[in-house]
Amino acid sequence: MQTAYITHPLCLKHDMGAQHPECPARIHAVEDQLIASGLFGYLQHHEAPEVTREQLLRVHDADYLDAIAATSPQQGMISLDGDTTMNPFTYPAALRAAGAAVMAVDLVMAGQVENAFCNIRPPGHHAERTRAMGFCIFNNVAIGAAHALAAHGLHRVAIADFDVHHGNGTEDIFHDDPRVMLCSTFQHPFYPYCGADSGNDHIINVPLKAGTSGGEFRTAVSTHWLPALERFQPEFLFISAGFDAHRDDDMASMGLVEADYSWVTEELKRIAAKFAKSRIVSVLEGGYELHALGRSATTHIKVLSGL
Repeated sequence: MQTAYITHPLCLKHDMGAQHPECPARIHAVEDQLIASGLFGYLQHHEAPEVTREQLLRVHDADYLDAIAATSPQQGMISLDGDTTMNPFTYPAALRAAGAAVMAVDLVMAGQVENAFCNIRPPGHHAERTRAMGFCIFNNVAIGAAHALAAHGLHRVAIADFDVHHGNGTEDIFHDDPRVMLCSTFQHPFYPYCGADSGNDHIINVPLKAGTSGGEFRTAVSTHWLPALERFQPEFLFISAGFDAHRDDDMASMGLVEADYSWVTEELKRIAAKFAKSRIVSVLEGGYELHALGRSATTHIKVLSGL
């Protein structure tokens, strides 16, 4: 069984300015390292479709969707918040990024692949039901999870988020939906300055202090995520794959390395094999030091693919 690799050329055209860390080169950083590793040709390649309004409405309010569409500029750039800017290609790129997550679910559920990685931008996990923020327009992983529940008749799905920033948008969307377990590690206190005290039985938030090592991260996952996932028994596993907790990434102050991403991916594959028929969809979130991003994402995809 292959791993699907899903992206779209429009993800390269969304550009928030020359100095912005969430840049088009992130897509190339992952792809170039996959090619250099020899892995690229073994993946099953797909071009992301546009997400539909029905799929978006499962996690975002109609007024918000209308506002984003109306705000999309014909030329130049428009700021949604201090971090998040739209150019004329942002809205169509965001539709493809969300569509990638939906396509990934459909491919995995159809048995065409065992799992999938979506090399997409803009990222998604900060996007709340009614608000864009933190580089994010639509919550890609949440759209994928909601699609798995609504279109494929599943009853329990889990999202594992190891981005260095808390996935506040994913928590906002699913905080009151016990069908979705969110397991999240994140540097705290740090942007978006929430998550430490907002958990419940199906929101497993694990705040980590600045300077946290890979060993401490593994202990946190082993102590908090894995027992919760064993109890929950997800039928499908999603990964918000942010690689900005890498020690070389100066966006934050964590100490993870490629081996830690390999380890956590192996552990999540084990959970998926036990409860979810090995079904995993991983979507790119953060990761801003391009060399570290490329190496880390390739390590993650190598474990997913089993190659």
